[in-house]
Amino acid sequence: MKRFLLSFLLMTFVILSVKGAPWHIYVSPSGNNKNEGTREQPIASLAAARDLIRTLREQKMLNDTVYVEVLPGEYFMDKALTLSPLDAGTEQSPVIYRGQPNARTVFYGGMETNRFEVIQPGLWRIFIPEVAKYGLYFEQLYINGERRFRAQTPNHGDFYKVKRVDETILDSLGGNKPAFASHKIVLNSDGVKIMSEVDPNELNDVLLVFYHNWDNTRKRISYTDVGDTAFYTTGHAMAPWNRIDNNSLYVVENYRKSLDAQGEWLLQRDGYLYYIPMLGETPENTRCLFPVNERFITIEGNQNNPVEYIRFENLSFQVAAYQTPANGNEPSQAAASIEATVMADFVKNIDFLNCEIAHTGLYGIWFRKACSYSKVEHCHLYDLGGGAVKIGDTALSENGDTTCLSHHITVNNNILQHGGYVFPCAAGVIIFHGSDNEITHNDIADFRYTGISVGWVWGYAPSPSKRNRIEFNHIHHLGWGELSDMGGIYTLGASEGTIVSNNVIHHIYSYRYGGWGLYTDEGSSHILMKNNLVYACKDGGFHQHYGKENIIRNNIFACNPLCQLQITKTEEHLSFTFVNNIIYYDEGFLYYGGDWSKVMIIVDNNCYWDTRTQTPKFYKDLLFADWRKLGRDQHSIIANPLFVNPQQFDFHFKNTAVAKKIGFKPFDYSKAGVYGSAEWVKKAQISIEMEKEYDNAVRRQEAMNQ
Repeated sequence: MKRFLLSFLLMTFVILSVKGAPWHIYVSPSGNNKNEGTREQPIASLAAARDLIRTLREQKMLNDTVYVEVLPGEYFMDKALTLSPLDAGTEQSPVIYRGQPNARTVFYGGMETNRFEVIQPGLWRIFIPEVAKYGLYFEQLYINGERRFRAQTPNHGDFYKVKRVDETILDSLGGNKPAFASHKIVLNSDGVKIMSEVDPNELNDVLLVFYHNWDNTRKRISYTDVGDTAFYTTGHAMAPWNRIDNNSLYVVENYRKSLDAQGEWLLQRDGYLYYIPMLGETPENTRCLFPVNERFITIEGNQNNPVEYIRFENLSFQVAAYQTPANGNEPSQAAASIEATVMADFVKNIDFLNCEIAHTGLYGIWFRKACSYSKVEHCHLYDLGGGAVKIGDTALSENGDTTCLSHHITVNNNILQHGGYVFPCAAGVIIFHGSDNEITHNDIADFRYTGISVGWVWGYAPSPSKRNRIEFNHIHHLGWGELSDMGGIYTLGASEGTIVSNNVIHHIYSYRYGGWGLYTDEGSSHILMKNNLVYACKDGGFHQHYGKENIIRNNIFACNPLCQLQITKTEEHLSFTFVNNIIYYDEGFLYYGGDWSKVMIIVDNNCYWDTRTQTPKFYKDLLFADWRKLGRDQHSIIANPLFVNPQQFDFHFKNTAVAKKIGFKPFDYSKAGVYGSAEWVKKAQISIEMEKEYDNAVRRQEAMNQ
């Protein structure tokens, strides 16, 4: 049968190839992988289509576009689609996996359960035989197209504070390896309840999740000391710059008695899943999916044979897993080591257009090693365990070899929202070591950490991250008061040619410190930041920790609660140039942080307006005249810039006369964010309910910090 099918396909192809016609392979939920792949007899999976293309490619007979026509419906993937150099297209004969426009074509990386049974009012359960029989275990659950959270104390959105951590180094391990240590986590009085509720038989599946500065640590409990109200964990020794201490938050996840709130669930090793339904849910109207696969797609070439010319279009990939390793997760800035549901290494001209990735345990897409000239465009990535898109590798070659550097990746016109649910420290979009990438016109919202992060070298060592363009993005509602030291846009290291422009950044709220709009962190150098609107960021519109020769020009910084502008270190070189900016505020400080009287900066032709006074203090008690004596702002003005309604965050100008006095060039900030159809633009708007939820989270954290 296989020999006959191959002969039939080749004969058909010969007829078509003479004319140079595209090849069409059809995939259907009702198909069969023994079929011919025609419209009348479609196959059933992307993997079968890949194998068919591979066979045709081996015959050296493909000379035009290959379309894998994926018909509408639902597909359940028992494993990820893997693509190698054998599956690459060519410029003349690319491979396009596409669904029909405006049709629902969904690939699930999981399984659907049977119907729940009601065991008592407000508590359901279901038996999952794969758990009991095969040892399958999962940590994410999706009901009626929404993530549901594992049972935890306190409940989702709330936190307890650590009282104290005592660390005992057990083994230095030698070399540059981190020490192995034991940690005694002493809890405050609110932890007493947990001590008494956790059954010793549950400990292997219970997770302690810590929120400390910009990181998370996820640990299993090694021992419980009820008398001292303490948990013991083991793992790497804590980094001195980011310890878990009495400022750290924590939750305890996944034990039976923590199951006490609507939407929470708990999976037992005997196969029973318990769930507290949401208001309005019934067993009859509830669809439950649990993840099996961590990945949807793996594309892996090599240095000599990259995977090229493949496009995915109009496809949705949903429901993917992450399972915590036995030793938990050590802290990692931006969850750098966590992979993605789509992994690409050594690829070129790989595109995702109008696709969807949702309900994951990991990041969405990672163009990691030696990826180039690829794009993610008009895609919707949401409900993510980590962030949305990663570019570049986290490691540099010791000999300076850049052949594995990723470059010319475009992330344009995407909705990237609602993430960090497993790894709160994940960034919305991050470029590690990568050059000439474009992150443009995206809506990035509802993450717990930074929106866009660029660069992966701390300090002034050479960095390959050059000429990246971060433009026209709408970045908002980040932080949620859970982590610290974040930015709407965050940069690291030497970044010659990098431009950050025409972005709108607002509502960045950190836990303790560091909720900034534009944040040039350690060693950020030679970056141009212009035409950005930054407002309602907890700790300031712009902050430079330390860096060299950055240019901050023609921006609006407004209504940031603590301060508008902040520095940390004073260095013996030009730190940055700050010109032609408008600074408008009604609370907090103007210049804040390090010693602004000594830092080497060029600051001039700016407009300042403090609605509370016509004689604002610039730095500490320095008035404008005193500030000018330091050589600052010789041609700047104190004047109302005449915004339309800054209290409602409308920063259009009633009149541009004041702006013209400082050489400010008005820019159309309404162009930031996604563009296209009215439906697409509307989809990017977060709900009023989420805005209220965000505001409530801010109020809770403010109360906790008092």
